[in-house]
Amino acid sequence: MRVFVTGATGVVGRHLVPGLIAAGHEVTATTRTPGKATTLRAAGAVPVVLDGLDRDAVIEAVLATAPEVIIHQMTALADMGSLRNLDKEFTVTNELRTKGTDNLLAAAKAAGTRRVIVQSYTGWPNERLGGPVKTEDDPLGPPPPTGTRTLAGIKHVEAAVPQAAPEGIVLRYGSFYGPGASMLMVDLVRKRQLPVIAGGAGIWSFCETRDAASAAVAAVERGAPGIYNVADNEPAPVSEWLPYLASVAGAKPPLHVPAWLGRLLAGGFVVTAMTEQRGSSNAKAKKELGWEPQFGSWREGFRDWVRG
Repeated sequence: MRVFVTGATGVVGRHLVPGLIAAGHEVTATTRTPGKATTLRAAGAVPVVLDGLDRDAVIEAVLATAPEVIIHQMTALADMGSLRNLDKEFTVTNELRTKGTDNLLAAAKAAGTRRVIVQSYTGWPNERLGGPVKTEDDPLGPPPPTGTRTLAGIKHVEAAVPQAAPEGIVLRYGSFYGPGASMLMVDLVRKRQLPVIAGGAGIWSFCETRDAASAAVAAVERGAPGIYNVADNEPAPVSEWLPYLASVAGAKPPLHVPAWLGRLLAGGFVVTAMTEQRGSSNAKAKKELGWEPQFGSWREGFRDWVRG
């Protein structure tokens, strides 16, 4: 199939393009950086230098290739250094999730592209009440501290794509780790600057970057329109995964601090994620996309990431 991938040199895109090529698809892949076009060409894709926020350029590029599938993987998080103010760190990514998504949907309509696959996120957007693990049918929660605009961007993607595209698929990825992902968390763990806050009861769902890409490859040809959680098989509380990450990273055990001190050191969003967050079930993606994560647990995944 002819597949148009935006954000093709990002965290997921760098694994997605080779995966699509290996599956026999014809891939047009975009990047904002001209110097990265050579990498895309070497992977077997036709590279296009494109700003996803330039509506006319997006529509022109999509019309030129007439793709059967569009995959939206655009983010702008390479320089993220803190989560104290989520909306500030996600300013451009939120634009890509709103204006960038709308641009791609307009292009898909103009080109007659029926299947549009987009990236979303699962974890802190989940409702922070009730059981520890949520499905796609559970409601999203209220915005966490400093995350109002970021949650609005996620909600926009998840509402607009299934409504506007005949075959709109939203992949809610768990927290990324693995090749290409930021090493900020590992660095903070090694410096003992990432503590367990107020007992660490928040539940996290993780997704290795190559597993994220393989889910998008699967969604090209499988899955009914709708939303899918893409995460590993083992949602886990901070009190379990954070000490384990410290162990495999060769660091001392993380400190334990009360909520008030965590809020002072890291901000309200981090405290909420570490104490109230809910995990996500991947059962729907496994059943309907025929997807199975290579790393079923963050335990084996963290070892591969940190030591590999």
